[in-house]
Amino acid sequence: MMRELPAPPRAVEFSELISKKVEEARSAGGTRETVTVDWNGQQAHVEVIDLPLSSLYYNPSTHRIRAQRSHDTGRDGALEKDPWSAESQDYLQFLLKASPANPDVRDKDFDTLKDSLKEFGQNDPGLVTRHGVLVNGNTRAAALRELGEQSMRVGVLPESFTWADINAVELALQLRKDHRRDYSYINRLLAMEEQAALGRPPEQIAKDFRIQVRTYHQERWILSTIRELNERSRTGGGNGLRLVDWEGAQERLKELHRLYVKLETVDRDQAEVLKELRLAAILLNFSKTDVRHIDEDFLKAGFDEQLPKGNGGAAQLQSVSVPGLGLEVPAASSAVAEARAMNDEILRAAAVVRSDTPALGDAQKASAQEVWDRAETAFDKAIEAAGRSARLRKRKQLAPARLADACASIDQCVSDLVQARTSRSLDEEQFDEAVVKLRASLLKLAQQAGRGLPQPGEGVAWLLEAVSAEGSR
Repeated sequence: MMRELPAPPRAVEFSELISKKVEEARSAGGTRETVTVDWNGQQAHVEVIDLPLSSLYYNPSTHRIRAQRSHDTGRDGALEKDPWSAESQDYLQFLLKASPANPDVRDKDFDTLKDSLKEFGQNDPGLVTRHGVLVNGNTRAAALRELGEQSMRVGVLPESFTWADINAVELALQLRKDHRRDYSYINRLLAMEEQAALGRPPEQIAKDFRIQVRTYHQERWILSTIRELNERSRTGGGNGLRLVDWEGAQERLKELHRLYVKLETVDRDQAEVLKELRLAAILLNFSKTDVRHIDEDFLKAGFDEQLPKGNGGAAQLQSVSVPGLGLEVPAASSAVAEARAMNDEILRAAAVVRSDTPALGDAQKASAQEVWDRAETAFDKAIEAAGRSARLRKRKQLAPARLADACASIDQCVSDLVQARTSRSLDEEQFDEAVVKLRASLLKLAQQAGRGLPQPGEGVAWLLEAVSAEGSR
């Protein structure tokens, strides 16, 4: 969450340098360069000056890498204690160059930005506080430093700005339609959470992020679910999943939310079971089309029985007491408890498998990998079986669906026929040829529909009778 950060080293000295450069820009005469800042619903125009890159600090509170900070818990802890140290600033620079989904990989978008700066130079100024902390342009500063540039053009915020103001300005700049590099998905969720913590209503936050209010509530549900899963993944050694581990799951998480909302009011237990199973499949890196097979039919067909059972999944309380109210509410069903227990085991295994902590022993890592592999194999088999079942259902429904489409076309043909006769524009010869083709098609349909049906239904019986009458002519 956002907090008031201490001033960086030599803050007073750098503030004096900035004030001197701003005053020089104002007194130089001619056209002055300014940058527009959205703040508290108003626009302010601040002076743009050149500052040495060596004196600028990356912003530890930038929304761009908020989730990615958890990539290395040790370095993140040091960053939290002293954001201005050389080690902390190096970690921020590393994250600004890294892929949001996998910080171990260099981001292609960063290299694209770097190439653009090399060819065309810096078009848009960054934005800094009076102490030289970058509010906007952190990634550009990292690219310029890598190119060997010595200075950067930046707009300077007023001295009166608090850290809350600084974060609000950065967010407003990012959400402009002309922004060049989006926040990653999890960082957008964190930015919305931060705005809600400031007491802003959902309607205003949704407007700022250019989304619908229902989408805002969906995003808050997803972040809450991720936080819960990360907490459940924690092992005795303190290892757990990180926010960055869920980057790339945006569409699968959104589809999960839509399914959950649809089922929750009808069958809460079914909704909870499917939620746990889908989350496990998402964590196991199954594709969106694979995860979709985990639905109501997945449970009806019993494919969930092919999945591993978590330890203690069958243990179930009959009710749960609500302290202070003297009430007891029904506990989760055994199916929900088993699904949660299974998912908890996968979550804890994932936390160990993805951890780089040296303290983890080989035996612990091997055990976690075994759980992961067993779960991955079981889900793969169950999803493959569900996919075959879905394709079979689709084939069963294909013939009736095509016949329904043909009926709709014939109904439209009746309307077209009336209009053509009214305007005397009907080509009777072509129409007659089409009816002959229809008769041939109905004869073939009757031959197939009547096979193996000793007692056909009303529709098939009519069709067979009509064809029989046609054949007796």
